[in-house]
Amino acid sequence: MLYSYISQGAGLLPLPEGGGLAEALWIDLYRPLDSQVKAVAALGYEIPTLAEMEEIEISNRLYTDNGTLYMTGVLPGQLPDGTPAAMPVTFIVSPRQLVTVRHHAPRPFETFPPRADRSSSGCGSPARVFLGLVEEIIGRFADISEGVTKVLDTTAGQVLTMTAASDAASLQRSLVTIGQQAELMSRVRMGLLSMDRILAYHAANTGHQPEHGHIRSLGTALQRDIQALEVHADFLGSRIAMTVDAAMGMIGLQQNDRVRILSVVAALFLPPTLIASIYGMNFTHMPQLELEWGFPMALGLMVVSAVVTFLVLKWRKWL
Repeated sequence: MLYSYISQGAGLLPLPEGGGLAEALWIDLYRPLDSQVKAVAALGYEIPTLAEMEEIEISNRLYTDNGTLYMTGVLPGQLPDGTPAAMPVTFIVSPRQLVTVRHHAPRPFETFPPRADRSSSGCGSPARVFLGLVEEIIGRFADISEGVTKVLDTTAGQVLTMTAASDAASLQRSLVTIGQQAELMSRVRMGLLSMDRILAYHAANTGHQPEHGHIRSLGTALQRDIQALEVHADFLGSRIAMTVDAAMGMIGLQQNDRVRILSVVAALFLPPTLIASIYGMNFTHMPQLELEWGFPMALGLMVVSAVVTFLVLKWRKWL
């Protein structure tokens, strides 16, 4: 699909029907068809394929060609079937237009166009639209981090109030939830790293523009936001590790409790088993073998030994 927008006042509007792509300020290619790629390439841009975007080395994801910046970063989003994924997105910033190429759906690409008029950078130029889109992306990272914080608050509270006798299924669900949040935060951290590098590269290669000073200050503010989110991500990472340790500790307590029960049962039956083994030996001459009360005596010894063992364990407070 191909989405194109023009600047209208302080915001963005879809390109009017019949308008040429050359008039668009922002062209967004989402899983584009070959014809759409060719139409944008005719404007003088090199549109990378998904394979090229995925295979490109990190050191080569940022480059300049004839005054146009090509910057590729990894952002979290969704595939068409709703599956969460972290995939590359290419930002092409020229003096005339902003072109984005993506094959999944990061939410900021849907929420930014109708809210572009609220952007602190405005929509007067491709660079400003780019910074506004980056601002929306960073805001999305903050929303995800806040959501992870709330989930961790709930899950950690549940885990830390569990006892050794808690349901194992509850602990398993808690571990699954924590793992999902850890995976989500790993995508956020990758996105933060990508956007930080992209902003630094953009600032270093836009010094020739007339409004470079203002754009650079906006980019610096966004980088500070990214640094703050990275610190918060580190904090959430430590909370995730702590919650996992607590859940694993509860599982260990459950296992210890079960092993303790099995050990007590084994201890209770060990003396009777010893007695039964002694009287089960097939020697010709054995005491009490010919006595009529030998069998009841052996049973009584087994019961008494089990009771004595139980009382000793109770006295030692092992039960």
